Amino acid sequence: MLKVLILCTGNSCRSVLGEALINHLGGDRFQAFSAGSHPTGKVNANALATLERHSISTEGFSSQSWDEFGDKGIDIAITVCDSAAGEACPVYLNSVVRAHWGLPDPAHVTGSPEVVEAAFEATYAALEKRIHHLLALPVETMSKPELTEALNKIGAETL
Repeated sequence: MLKVLILCTGNSCRSVLGEALINHLGGDRFQAFSAGSHPTGKVNANALATLERHSISTEGFSSQSWDEFGDKGIDIAITVCDSAAGEACPVYLNSVVRAHWGLPDPAHVTGSPEVVEAAFEATYAALEKRIHHLLALPVETMSKPELTEALNKIGAETL
């Protein structure tokens, strides 16, 4: 089972949605976690509501620091926001496959509840599509450079 760490600055929205989706869709091939470089300390309520709308469990999520994952044996680290992509990752991530799947932060969207919900749904849909592409890869037989290239290609796709 490959361990995937989804990284974002605040670890309150996109990274949590990514963690939930990988664990929900990944079966016995993947185990996902999420973390942030500067965690907010709280998971965004709209992210949890989005998971609930898609019948995905909201239990056990927290906004936590990427420093807490040094002993987890992470295989793949995926950043989902531009801020995290530009930051120096912790030393323990130097040897893992790293990719960037930048997405706009739905937490910054303002407006009516319908507008905010639509932003979270768009983020969910983009992550779900990318994760389906990840699941279609023969990751167990790919070299690190091949996997890095494939994951970055997935992140570069216009969704």
